[in-house]
Amino acid sequence: MTVYFLLVLALVILFLAYSVLKIKYSPSVSIPGQALNHDRGSISQLYEHVKHLSVQIGSRSVHDYDAIEATKNYIESTLQNLGYAPTCQDYEYNGRVYSNIIASIRGAEYPGETIVIGAHYDTVYGTPGADDNASAVALLLELCRALRDFSPKRTLKLIFFTLEEPPLFRSRFMGSYVYAREAKRKEENIRAMVCLEMVGYYGDKKGNQSFPLPFMSFFYSTTPDFIAVVGNLKSKYLVKSIKSTLNKSSEIPVETLTTIGLVPGVDFSDHRSFWKMGYPAVMITDTAFYRNPNYHSARDTIDTLNFDKMSQLLDGLAGVAKDLSDSPPHP
Repeated sequence: MTVYFLLVLALVILFLAYSVLKIKYSPSVSIPGQALNHDRGSISQLYEHVKHLSVQIGSRSVHDYDAIEATKNYIESTLQNLGYAPTCQDYEYNGRVYSNIIASIRGAEYPGETIVIGAHYDTVYGTPGADDNASAVALLLELCRALRDFSPKRTLKLIFFTLEEPPLFRSRFMGSYVYAREAKRKEENIRAMVCLEMVGYYGDKKGNQSFPLPFMSFFYSTTPDFIAVVGNLKSKYLVKSIKSTLNKSSEIPVETLTTIGLVPGVDFSDHRSFWKMGYPAVMITDTAFYRNPNYHSARDTIDTLNFDKMSQLLDGLAGVAKDLSDSPPHP
């Protein structure tokens, strides 16, 4: 009976993965006016951000409070130099103050509707965190640059979250949880949340990409050259929309997964906090430990990242931000 049950369960999961949850990659098409033309300058800027965070500052964990503060100051000063007036959502943990840093662009037509794009700026203790998560912070800072003259219909909030990593992951002291809980309390109308989590590690060797479930290799590329968009069932429309925009706005290949939270790794970042509060949210990621052997180690260094791919993704994210903020309401 047990063997029969497991076989049926496996077949059900396989069916869902193939016929419901899989949204295949399609070739990208450039649309004039939507994609941004990023040259070597944008690659250089991405590199300098990651260098400052992972080399000059280094480990940025809850156990490195001075480094957390230095990172906060770097993000704030960069945003100010770009013309933003960033605000901080401060809260206390273990006798010290930690901050989510928010750059806002007020919506011109629907200011009460919010699109959140976020990335955490802390690391696991003792790691430089180039991919996890300086890559995403760098991308979010450059997205702020790309959007600084943009006038969205909905309010855009670009948020740098603190304290995502262990030992506070999945706790009420995660920066994203603090934000999402307060947003829920205030009845903030968050139409979509996009979490950037480890976006800089890529390769070209077939077989170097692994997956939460072994059979997924039959349906997904095993070459780690793509970016993944991951969502829960409530966020299915958001996954589909973002995939479409990335394909139109960027050259980077896209794979997607819409699934339940029980699949290992699909809730391993700040989007989880928004799921908990009932908001539609997705994670955009290079798939972390399913690809990057340097995950949560001292080997997570700047020389392992692909800045050309990151620059391609920046093109796509600019399109995502614009489409989400200006698209018609989802029924």
